[in-house]
Amino acid sequence: MGWHTQHNKNATKQVQICPKASLWDQNRVFMKIFIWRSAYKILTTFCLLGLTAASSPVNNNQDVELKIGIIQRFGATPTAKLQLSPTRGDRLKLKFSVNNQQQTLVTANPIELETVMETLPQPKIQEVVVLGDFRTFETAEDSAKNWRSQGIEVEIAQPERWQVWAKRDVYSSPLIRRLLLQSIQLSGQKLPYLDTQILKQVPRVSWKINGKRYQENLLEISTDKHLIRVQKGENSQKPRLYAGRLNLQPNAYGTYSLVNQVPLETYLRGVLPYEIGTTAPKASLEAQAVLARTYALRNLRRFAVDDYQLCADTHCQVYDGLNGVAQTTDQAITATKGIVLTYNNELVDALYSSTTGGVTAFFSDVWNGEDRPYLRPVVDAATNIWNLSQKSLADENNFRQFINQQKGFNESTWDVFRWHKQTSLEDITKDLQKFLRVKKSPYAKFKTIQALAVTKRSQSGRILDLAVKTDIGVFTLHKDEVRSAFAAPRSTLFYLQPLNKGQTNVWGYAFIGGGLGHGVGLSQTGAQNLAKLGWSSAKILQFYYPGTEIKILSNDINPFLTSSATKTGS
Repeated sequence: MGWHTQHNKNATKQVQICPKASLWDQNRVFMKIFIWRSAYKILTTFCLLGLTAASSPVNNNQDVELKIGIIQRFGATPTAKLQLSPTRGDRLKLKFSVNNQQQTLVTANPIELETVMETLPQPKIQEVVVLGDFRTFETAEDSAKNWRSQGIEVEIAQPERWQVWAKRDVYSSPLIRRLLLQSIQLSGQKLPYLDTQILKQVPRVSWKINGKRYQENLLEISTDKHLIRVQKGENSQKPRLYAGRLNLQPNAYGTYSLVNQVPLETYLRGVLPYEIGTTAPKASLEAQAVLARTYALRNLRRFAVDDYQLCADTHCQVYDGLNGVAQTTDQAITATKGIVLTYNNELVDALYSSTTGGVTAFFSDVWNGEDRPYLRPVVDAATNIWNLSQKSLADENNFRQFINQQKGFNESTWDVFRWHKQTSLEDITKDLQKFLRVKKSPYAKFKTIQALAVTKRSQSGRILDLAVKTDIGVFTLHKDEVRSAFAAPRSTLFYLQPLNKGQTNVWGYAFIGGGLGHGVGLSQTGAQNLAKLGWSSAKILQFYYPGTEIKILSNDINPFLTSSATKTGS
């Protein structure tokens, strides 16, 4: 790893002392270095997981350890507090460094982490070149791939929405950042912008133990029983119980993250109760366990910018420690221990959602990027009630007939299978303006909406393009942007019906659709119905992910590599 780092430092210096070279050419100098570094990190991670060596089962006695950001931006509010406490009969062990000297403190009492705003001697500039804002990691990652193909080194961040940044340690000076942005804008790309903040104060975390107060950036918390309780605020919420260890560490946004280092199989105990519930039929719980395990292992790269791997909310998988564990979900995890879903001997993109609305979707129906062969439209029914090859849902008439069909689907009895939501033009306008302001779109200045129209659907009926005609022009919302732009739709599987309500002009629109979530891969509600019909977990997974194989996690299963990492031979 050492020579990669040194090489990169030299390349960075070259950018600063070679002003005659075009910025695009300079960026390409970094590209292969970045590829090697990315590949090295990912492959090293999977070597630790035992996934790149000769073919043999992974030692089930050695569980994979994950790093989960359970509190991602601690210190964002000046009064933020956290209380950490051991379980009965145990003690907290706190490790930190003072003046490069390692210290360890032990206490049986709870400790409280407090945020204090520290006034800086001089204002500090915190600045990044933002190349794009996105609703989801998947679309941000595709954008990152496109920027890399142009020779720009990037990193994916999530200050609020997902963003692609020009890599901070490469574009490390104000001059380089402005030259980069100028070069991008001259090429005709107007959306990238410079996010500059002048900081007069920064949050610092402190804690008191044995009468003495400490204030260090890095803190490791552990116990003998490997159990720690975490309570946010002042008795406002019940304490959450987490297994493993905790790290308090700085993140990319000037605040702190509380990271839970936890074994994979234990992590799953905190996922299944919140993703599918504890009362779901056995086969659907086992299918969910396989998917949750596969999803975690494939998505270790998501929060590399913050030095952890996964979050604890719906941007990853909902994870709440050991608070909701149940015998049913624990049994499903144990029954499937070490089992993952693969395609061509690679971990699949194990996407799933609450309710498909009667048909699953292509990956590209929702996000930008290459389709996965095993993620494609499947009518979500145990019997053949609709033939997509003969009646494609890309046709508006077919779609409306499909969405008004209620019976025969796996999800027919669920309340979000079909929905009808009326929204006034006034509320639609407010929601859309807010969305466009966040995106920093020039269309955020519009005053009135003159018309809305779905202009393109996919084979699965998902909206690919929705045109908005306003007083300052027409713009188009693409794919999953539609769910961010309006409050009404629960998915992109809907059609619009203008409403007058006795007025001369349009009062608003009815959103008439089905499903909850993106609709790609397994339907959690559909899987439960199939399990009630007697389907096994293996059959359920084959139904939603055609052509995949269920395998024991072993050294011959290929790790998932990002597009940049797979180019190391070029």
